[in-house]
Amino acid sequence: MRTRTSDDDVAEAFVAGEPDALRRVYDRHQRAVFTYCRRFVSDHAADVTQEVFLAAWRSRQRFDPTSGSLAGWIMGIARFKVIDHVRGTYRNASVAAGDLVDLSADGSSATTDPALELVATRILVAEALAHLEEPGSTWIRLAFIDGLSHSEIAERTGAPLGTVKSSIRRGLERIRRDLEAFDGEA
Repeated sequence: MRTRTSDDDVAEAFVAGEPDALRRVYDRHQRAVFTYCRRFVSDHAADVTQEVFLAAWRSRQRFDPTSGSLAGWIMGIARFKVIDHVRGTYRNASVAAGDLVDLSADGSSATTDPALELVATRILVAEALAHLEEPGSTWIRLAFIDGLSHSEIAERTGAPLGTVKSSIRRGLERIRRDLEAFDGEA
């Protein structure tokens, strides 16, 4: 189980450019990035995944831990690398890219396919849940997937109601932090 401190330590080492940091970040986040890339660029998922981590390493000084998690920031980079790859594929095939990707007036990438955002968000939430300490992760699943109230979770698990509420709140704050970094990446 990974703790909040170890996530912060890895992010700090990454931004500082420590020799082992890229491998540690890759080991932690490659599965989520690869899963996301495979969903949209299946035959080139490994190449795009590699591009994501190289871009993250090259721009690591731009990561701001106060704006969200490293996982969310990396997934934001993945979103743009997938869009770039899809645009390049359309450009090379002489097909109008307007069906999936367009350019905003300021020249930045924007997607008209909500699947890109939805899949990335789902992967980030799943990744955040997988890294939450127990029993918080289980209690969030019981609340939001199974639809149980906090009182029902406390009754079912034998935990104090206050403990259930605070654990769920802390877990949701962690998930929010991951999603903020994803939403803020440009």
